[in-house]
Parts: sequence; structure tokens; C-alpha cells
Amino acid sequence: MNPARRTTAAAATATAVVLATAGSLLTAAVAPASAAVTCTSPVFKRQFFANTGFSGTPKKTDCDNAIDQSWSGAPAAGLPSNNFGVRWTVTRDFGSGGPFALGVSGTDGIRVYLDGVRKINLWSNTTSSRSKTVNLTIPKGKHSLRIDYVNWTGAAKVKFTYTPRTSASVDKVKPLAPTGTSVSYDKATGKAKLTWAKNKEMDLAGYKVYRRLNGTWTRLTTTTATSYTDTTLPKNGATYYYEVRAHDKAGNQSAGSADRAVTTVDTSAPAAPTGVEDNWAIGMVTSVKLYWDGNSESDIAGYRVYRSTSKPVAPTAENLVGTPSSAAFQDTPPQTGDWYYYVVTAVDTHGNESAVSGTAEFETYDTTAPAFVPTDLAATSNEHDVTLTWSWNRDQDADLETFRVYRDGAYIGDASGEFVDHDVEPGTTYTYHVRAEDDDGNLGPASASVTVEHLGDRTPPGTVTGLTATSAENGILLDWDDSTAADFDHYEVYRSQNTDGVWTAYTNITDSLPFGSSQSANRDPNLPDDENLRYAVVAVDANGNALDVASATTVDVNEFNMTPDQTYAETSDILTTDSAYGEIYLSYNEAADTYGTATALRVYRWDNSTHTYVQQFDTQATDYYRFTDTTAPSDSTVFYKVTAVYADGTESAPVGTWMFT
Repeated sequence: MNPARRTTAAAATATAVVLATAGSLLTAAVAPASAAVTCTSPVFKRQFFANTGFSGTPKKTDCDNAIDQSWSGAPAAGLPSNNFGVRWTVTRDFGSGGPFALGVSGTDGIRVYLDGVRKINLWSNTTSSRSKTVNLTIPKGKHSLRIDYVNWTGAAKVKFTYTPRTSASVDKVKPLAPTGTSVSYDKATGKAKLTWAKNKEMDLAGYKVYRRLNGTWTRLTTTTATSYTDTTLPKNGATYYYEVRAHDKAGNQSAGSADRAVTTVDTSAPAAPTGVEDNWAIGMVTSVKLYWDGNSESDIAGYRVYRSTSKPVAPTAENLVGTPSSAAFQDTPPQTGDWYYYVVTAVDTHGNESAVSGTAEFETYDTTAPAFVPTDLAATSNEHDVTLTWSWNRDQDADLETFRVYRDGAYIGDASGEFVDHDVEPGTTYTYHVRAEDDDGNLGPASASVTVEHLGDRTPPGTVTGLTATSAENGILLDWDDSTAADFDHYEVYRSQNTDGVWTAYTNITDSLPFGSSQSANRDPNLPDDENLRYAVVAVDANGNALDVASATTVDVNEFNMTPDQTYAETSDILTTDSAYGEIYLSYNEAADTYGTATALRVYRWDNSTHTYVQQFDTQATDYYRFTDTTAPSDSTVFYKVTAVYADGTESAPVGTWMFT
């Protein structure tokens, strides 16, 4: 209920009052009692009359934000409690208009006018409250409402509402297109801010913001605000257009607002050129010709070509070899025998550079002599020979292959950092120099010469002591005391086997030892199969002197027997197995399989504790296959058998192999 406000001195001097209507704050100016009253739409102007004919000068005029009052006496000072009239008027913009419901309730007389035309007439002296609702369509634009109420006798009560009908089946009227659209663009952030004026529709649900580059609009957001900041604009130099569409609660959507354009800054790089990787040449080249597909971007300024002797090619200033304006380039790379790798990027008029293209590869001839010259060539006279040593640096010549060695001006062989000249005579002086040679036979400058007198040293290191041999699951573990010879260089290890009570001749097994020839502890990776073995070890000095194996200390040992009760050949007509470096290799010959086509290969491993082969796994196919058995016991000899498995579950005859872990 909004009772009539009594005019006081304070009210007479007030300058403004804030009224709430339709979900917003409105300000209605309040003038002094002696001045004309102006009420800001959609607030009603209310006039009180001391009669039921609305004649004469109103006794009081003020602003009312809603018509919903009851009075049990006089509604305002100077008015009677019966036989008075109250008139409300307002003119407002209804936007696109549409279906509305005008509703009244109350006692005595109530009349409603739209643009001066009466729409509701409840005009009778009654103390009983009654109501009425009229559905009508209000055209777009501004319209005036007038509500007249009279009270003849008794208590007074009146209520009036006008509301849009928002059912989709009733409301078919589109909102008006938003107006006042403007857009601003921040080049630093790449954001565009769009603003527009608030629609006049009473049933407005919100706004939809659209953007397009060419012909198709894309909706960016739905909002109830009157501004939107687009943070998704590509920075590609293109011009984008925006429009705003209003939509009401019935789902009707307005036409688009006036388009507003934004031209973005261009920070988008072109696409990487294609087709570069299709360039190639047969054999080695002295020149390179590159062609690629030209970029289709409208702002392409040209291309950059980069070259390197390694992949991937980095697009750096050091690797830049050309800036063609079209999609072709010719280059003459250095003839160093290297592979040269080329990539291309595209550059637009704003300086944006694309990612690199695919890589083209070309091999050049090598006509460039090495530049490296050893500066530390040294010659050492040994008992039986002269050893030459020098350092070399691949960082200076990546294709450095070896060195040619010259004695007294004559070529005597090739070496890489060390050369042993065995063709020397005691008491003779020799002069040596070396020349670097690359992998294409180009020779570098001669080094400084070194001269040495070969005196000869024929004293071998002493007998190796403390030799022991221990049988293990993965061979024989050997250990001995370190040689104390000042010129010690390495050891040589020999093995003999007892066959039918007779020891065989010694075999030099040094090259088969897993820990090299300079250690005083090693392992003989001989298959443990219950053989009686004898070992001898001799020390060798830097001049190659060593005791004869017949005078060396020896040790005998019996191997463990790790061989399964069942063993199989490594190869059959259809299956082949092999082992190396801790891996098992399997292959299947389908063409030779007369039993059918295998669906998998089944791997078994020998279990010494149960003396059986235990299934490990089936392969997923029968193609060439290799595997590492990660669950095999370590430091042991492990045996396997493999079968081909057929669709009916049967298996082929097995093949076998073994390996050290």
C-alpha cells in the first residue's frame, strides 16, 4: 500500500526520491507544492480530487511507483473520506510492444484507458472487491496509460498491473534490435569491448552477441548486461564484425544491431611451407635446388631458408642462407662431404615467421682437406718396436677418419692416435711424421717430425701369482694378483680342456672376457657343462714382452653342469632361435611349415629346481621377434625352448637356445 504522502516542510524542500520499479532504480523529481509535479516514466503521476468527476484543480499531486492502495479514511489532507477520485497517468516506451495483460481489482469505480481508449470499466458503488483482466496487444513505441478510481462510500481499495504475456504460444513479437552499439579495440591485449543501449522491452530476457569474419555469424555469449568484452579475437590482422540481438522471455529474437567492425593486430604467423621435404637428389651434389608450395596467405612477404649439418635445423641467424621472395631457392653448400639439411619458413608483412617446414637432405662431395695437425706426436722405443702416439680432435674436422704414418719419408700404415712400428732394428735411428686423412681420402698437412733411436727391451713381466678359478652358474670366475711390472700393459688368459684324461693345447681366450684384458679379475663365459678346465695367465708389458704360457702358473677347475636334461637344436625347418647381449631372437618360416600356419610362438624357460621347462609367454604374432627375459635369475646360465602354436592348441617340435644373464 502506498498512502498519500502528507506535504510537510521537509518534503517541500526535498529535491529527489528514489523509486523501485521493473527491477531497476528510478529517480522521480519532487517539486515544491507550488510547482508542477514531473514523474519520470515508468513512475505514475497521481492526482487526488475532492469529487468523483475529476473536476477542478487536484488537491494533491505526487508520484507513485505502483498502484496498490487501500484507504479507510481520507486518502490525503484536504480530501473527504467518501466521494473522492484518484487518477494515475504514465507515458512509457513499450519497445516492440506485444501481448500484455491489464489487471485491476478493488471496490467502487475503476476505469483503465490506453492512449485515451477505455479498456476496462468497473464503475459501480460497491463495497465488495472484484477484479478483471484484459489481454490485448500493445503496438510498439510510446503509449499512455490512465487509471481512474472513485470511492463513493466506505473503505477504498484499488490495484492495477500491466505485464507482458511471455508464453511462447502467445508472444510472437520480436524485440526491437539493440541500438547505440559501439566497439573499442585494445591493440596491446587484443581485446574488443562492445557496448549498446538498454532495450525498452518489458519482457526482455537478455542479449546475444555475435561475431563474424566473412559471412557466417558465430554467437559469442548470452548476457543480461549491456556490454561484452571479447577475449578470443585472433591476432591475425583480419577485420571482424559484431552485432547484438535482443531476445525476450518467449524466445523471440530481434534482428541484429548495426554491425561494428574491428581490425585486429597481426601476431599470427603464416603456415609452415609444405613440399620442402620432397626435394632430393641421387648421389652427392655440388649445388642444391629447392622448390615448395607457395603459401596462400594474402600478406606473405617472402621466405627464409635455413641450412645445417645436423637435424633438427634451428631457424637461427647462423643457419640463414637465403631470403627468397618466391617458392624456390638455389644454394651451393661447402664441399665437405657432409649431409646438409634445409628447412624453409614463411614470413608475412608484419614480420611474423612460421614454424619450419619439413626437411630436405643432400649429401655433398668432400674435396676439403682436413685442417687438423697433431702438435704432440711422440715416439717411444720399446723392446721389439717403436710406438707413436698423438692426440686428435674431431671437433675441428668431423669427418676425420684416420692418420697416415710416415717413417723416414715413406708411408708405412694408417692409425688413429697410436701406431706401433714392428719393422725396426735395434740400434737404428728413425724419423716419423703423420698426416690427417678424412673419410674421402683428403690429406691434411704433415705434422712436425720426431726422431727416436730404437734400443730394444726384451724383458717380460714376472710370473702372475695368486691365480684362482671358481665355478659359477654363468661361467668360471678368475682372479689373480696385480702385476708389479713398471711397464705392465695387459694380461693374456689361456684355457685348456681335459678330454678323456688328456689336456688340450691352450687357447687364448682374452678377447672373449667381458671385463677386458687389463683387469686382474675376470669371468670366462664358457657354457657350464661339467667340463674340467685349466687356466693360465701371463702379464704383457708395453713392449709386448710376456712369459711363455708353458711357464705360467696354472689352476684347474670343474665347471658346474647347468645343461638341462632336455636340449634342442637352435634351428628347425620352421623355427630359428639365437641369443646375444641378453636378448633372445625368434623367427618363424611359414613357407616351410607343413603342419599349418602358426598363430603364436610359445617360450619356455628351464627350471633347474624342478628339471622341467616352464612356460613363460606366447607372442602376439609370428613375425620376427626378440625379447629380454626380465624375470630370469641373474648371474646365471638360462636355457629356453620355443614352439610354434597352432589355432587348435597343438605345438610344433621345439628348438632351443641359451644365454648368460
